[in-house]
Order: sequence, then structure tokens, then C-alpha cells
Amino acid sequence: MGINKMQQPGQKVDGWKPRIIAFLCNWCSYAGADLAGVSRLQYPPNTRIIRVPCSSRISPLLILKSLQHGVDGVLVSGCRPGDCHYISGNYVARRKFAILNNLLEYLGIEKGRVHFAWVSAAEGKRFAELIKEITEEVRALGPAKELVKKQD
Repeated sequence: MGINKMQQPGQKVDGWKPRIIAFLCNWCSYAGADLAGVSRLQYPPNTRIIRVPCSSRISPLLILKSLQHGVDGVLVSGCRPGDCHYISGNYVARRKFAILNNLLEYLGIEKGRVHFAWVSAAEGKRFAELIKEITEEVRALGPAKELVKKQD
């Protein structure tokens, strides 16, 4: 199910659930999410997972575009430092995210909208808990309607 099939941005209804997109590293974080599913760990179903080769491949522009197109929260998750399949990809991602945080602050976007986390392939429980925490934080912020691009 694509983002467009989810609840419309800024729509105020009882039981509103935030729309969260998670960009997960294929080698660690995606495997951690898979472990959470195989272990039948419960976490909110309102997160859409996108598997990427490495967390360093996520452009800050992609995160901004996601917010602009109605996503309420974004998670970028990669391998723990020292465990990257591509040697230094997670360090590159960490540098990109530090710069992105400054840009988000400059643009006036709340801190809790975009998250960066390390999740290894063996941390299914951590992944489920992380999704729960992010969902609650984004729910407290409310819909990201002020960020949504106006459709002409």
C-alpha cells in the first residue's frame, strides 16, 4: 500500500494515527524488522517500511520530500557503528543526518518528525519498541499538515 492510500494529511478524525515511513538498511535494520515480525512482536501497523541497500543512500532531500507529500514522521535506520556491510556507510549516514537536523531546525520542522537509529539484525525487540516510541512522539505532534505541499 502506497502513501497515497493511507489517511489523508491533516485529516482530523477520532483515533488519528500518524503516517510514518521507515527507510531501513537491507543488511541490519530490515533484518531486525523481519525478526520482529517473525517473533510476532507487536508494533503499530501505521509504519511503511522501505528497504534500501544502505542508510547512507538516503538523501536528505528524500526525507524532506516525504514530509512534503504528507508523511507525519520519518525513520532512517542503519547498521550499528562498525557493523556496516559497506564499511563506512553508517558513518556517512550519521554525518548526513547531523546536517539534516540543522536544516530541519532552520525550516521550523519539529524535532520529533525525523528519527535516526541503529538497529542490528538481532534486535527485533528493539525495532518494535523504537516504532512504538516514534509513533507516540509523532502522534503527540499531530498531523504534519503545515508541511504538506499544496496541490493545484
